[in-house]
Amino acid sequence: MLNSREVSRRKFIKSSLLGAVGLSFIPQLLSANSFSKLSSQGTIRVGFIGLGQQAMSILNGFLPMKDIEVVAGCDVYAIKKERFTRRVNRFYQNAEKNVKVEVYQNYKDVLARKDVDLVVIATPDHAHALIAVAACEAKKDIYLEKPLTFTVTEGRALVNAVRKNKVILAVGSQQRSDGGFQHAVDLVQKGRLGKISKIYASVGPAPTPYDLPKETIPTGLDWELWLGPLDERIHYNEKVNPSITLDPEVNEKGWAEWRYFKETGGGYTTDWGAHMFDIAQWAIGMDRKGPSQIIPPGHNGKKYLTYIYENGIEMSEQPYDDEASKGVKFFGEKGWIEVGRGYFEASSKDLYPKEAGKSALGYETLGDHYGDFIRAVQTRKDPIVSVEIGHSTCACCTIGNIAIDLKRPLTWDYKTEKFINDKEANSHRLMGYKYKKGYSL
Repeated sequence: MLNSREVSRRKFIKSSLLGAVGLSFIPQLLSANSFSKLSSQGTIRVGFIGLGQQAMSILNGFLPMKDIEVVAGCDVYAIKKERFTRRVNRFYQNAEKNVKVEVYQNYKDVLARKDVDLVVIATPDHAHALIAVAACEAKKDIYLEKPLTFTVTEGRALVNAVRKNKVILAVGSQQRSDGGFQHAVDLVQKGRLGKISKIYASVGPAPTPYDLPKETIPTGLDWELWLGPLDERIHYNEKVNPSITLDPEVNEKGWAEWRYFKETGGGYTTDWGAHMFDIAQWAIGMDRKGPSQIIPPGHNGKKYLTYIYENGIEMSEQPYDDEASKGVKFFGEKGWIEVGRGYFEASSKDLYPKEAGKSALGYETLGDHYGDFIRAVQTRKDPIVSVEIGHSTCACCTIGNIAIDLKRPLTWDYKTEKFINDKEANSHRLMGYKYKKGYSL
């Protein structure tokens, strides 16, 4: 039995077929080293807000890009600012480039810099909306980690801010830039499986109440700033903001666990749902809309969290294998397909990608995903995952958690972004909550 907080191991296709299939309806994606051929605006200067584990991964993708300079970083934990500074300086020294990087404790200092063109926001989810809306108002383009926001109301506010201020916002849902997932979506949209009846989208469990013991706040961490608009009674535990060392460098040993608790995150429902529910909704044409009904486990004969769409398709948070691998399985009249990271399986060989390669289906998308964002910045056209798509996917995840929390089925109107005739559900804290004093959108 797998630990619910461990990502199940990935399975790999045994054939030599590659999933790097280009689709005509997807914008041309650019690799991290080739996108600069489109550059007509000179150097693009980047500031990072949030310098944890995910930010370090994104940093590795941005640093090698031509015409990109990373000039600023921000975090509430001093040691993570120092790690960021060392890595950026080391890179530019080795590249023999004279680029000065400065770090800050408050994100507002990064946004105040006139020379910063865009920001990468990789903070915990509860801070996404607050910082991203402020970045919009500062006229900064944004690469924002998924899920888009903590609440549905925040998501709508961010959509409005992006469009009002005419900035580019890309969501870090990198599976949309992966050939294997693109191929699966193409099969569904072109009717190769016939009419889709159901979808299994395996992501993992909903969040649980915060139960970590209280620990002493380490030197150099501003816990109040980390909490931001959240309830100040939430106490510190090292698992929520994992410690690191620099001499020698020892990085985070696991993902920060704020994501697993109701008070601070959305559990696997939003953490992996932002990927797998996103692919499912994209394939069936509901990625700018959403479900009509949400049924929590144990109701209406459903064992798993289930979404029902206006076209009659049901999507359940249901494993398609014994390992509960994270992925999506589509069932159609003519067959089925399973797709995950580095994994593709189908009911017949004619559904596999036709390109043969030297290795198994890979999962190497981040360069292309970052490149797509920069293309969007340069051309002022939406990226492959726009703010509206990020919002509808995030809302799908969040309303699932609301149904689970209320322990009853709900009816959703995606046009108004409200539950139908349900005051209790519409007043749920995940629809929108009151920020503590000193914070507002």
